[in-house]
Amino acid sequence: MGSSLLTKLKNRLPLAQGMGEPTRVREQANELGHAPGKEQALTQRSRQRGLLLVGLFKLGKALFFAAVGAGALHLVNRNIRSVMMHMVDVLGIDPERHFVSVLLDHVQFIDPHELRKAGVLSFLYAAVCVVEGAGLVLKKRWAGYLTVILTALGLPWEGFELLVKFSTYKLGLLAVNFGVLLYLLWILKRRETEENLTP
Repeated sequence: MGSSLLTKLKNRLPLAQGMGEPTRVREQANELGHAPGKEQALTQRSRQRGLLLVGLFKLGKALFFAAVGAGALHLVNRNIRSVMMHMVDVLGIDPERHFVSVLLDHVQFIDPHELRKAGVLSFLYAAVCVVEGAGLVLKKRWAGYLTVILTALGLPWEGFELLVKFSTYKLGLLAVNFGVLLYLLWILKRRETEENLTP
């Protein structure tokens, strides 16, 4: 009777070991940092950091264009040439330099109507950037789609402006906006894929 009981226990032992093997594998995976869902959580965190950076970039653009708008409206009823000359003196730039004379020649043809229009458009664009940036920083889904749509709509105009008059600034701005567009499209695609795979 004792030997038959011992035989039964031996027969059951591999089964018990086999049942414990997946648990041991999972524990080892957890120790090595390959736990199920950990890699996904790291990917989500990196995407959130990316969205935060894009949002801060948009908020930075909002500050820049708000400053441009305020400056344009401030100059509406003032002599722009004298203001520019004052800035040249304050900054200690030699007024005889070529770019200063070119700048002064151009500003004298700017009329108050153009300044008002530039100021209003700058403030409107700054407001759009605030909406985009705040939405991305707050991790709102609609902000990603809104930024993709508005960035995609602006690229053809930026490309046209670059063809009309090439400048390194315009090329850099076009490259940055194109990179932001591709990055946001990648994030939105990954998010949709993960949601479809989630039961």
